[in-house]
Amino acid sequence: MEELIPINVVIGDRTYRIRISPADEEVVRKTLKLINDKILEFKTNFAGKDMQDYIAMVILWYATQQKAAGDQPLIARETEQQLSAMEKLLDKLLTSEP
Repeated sequence: MEELIPINVVIGDRTYRIRISPADEEVVRKTLKLINDKILEFKTNFAGKDMQDYIAMVILWYATQQKAAGDQPLIARETEQQLSAMEKLLDKLLTSEP
């Protein structure tokens, strides 16, 4: 079993101590930055009563983004296949002798 490492994370104005896999640390930190940036954006652009309002708006935004991305895996897969085919074609053209 992989050892979990403890890290402190800040969401809004609260600090939380969590344990994560070392391999996930970069993704967690990038996600936290995204969340806190969105909180700041919502705080700047919308009236809210307290931090809980802003966090709720960010959760809704984040869930919507994930849902929208989850609805298009087939398109992403097809695009990846097309890019791979084009790359192979380019490799073939560049390595062939004139």
